Amino acid sequence: MRAYKAKAKRLSGTDFHDVNEKAYGLYCQIKKKSKRRPYVRSAYFKKDKIFLELFWSHLFEKQNWRDRIRRSRYFPAAIELIQRTSFEPVSKENPNRSSEILHRFSGITADSHLFFVQIKEEKRSGQKFFMSVFPESE
Repeated sequence: MRAYKAKAKRLSGTDFHDVNEKAYGLYCQIKKKSKRRPYVRSAYFKKDKIFLELFWSHLFEKQNWRDRIRRSRYFPAAIELIQRTSFEPVSKENPNRSSEILHRFSGITADSHLFFVQIKEEKRSGQKFFMSVFPESE
């Protein structure tokens, strides 16, 4: 699998509120551009919309605060990867729901950290949702 080299760096900070403020600020900028559900357009999926709100609900399901920080730090690089990469992801059917396909893209931040972005696609409607971003195990 080829990794997209992003220009965005990881967000700095050790406290969740510092990191989340920056990540959520970027999300709010994207949210202002849309009247309904916030989205970005993906180069790989031929400029289809990738909806972003599922990421935040998925993030706050995590009980571990360190894991939330770890995932939030990669949010700007994940958005850039979704918008610009044309590299083939690893795609497989969701083992829990046969009506979904999970696409996993890999990327490298500007400060040379490997991360993965997971996008969920509903087979019936064709809608795509940004589910998660996480670094290679540290």
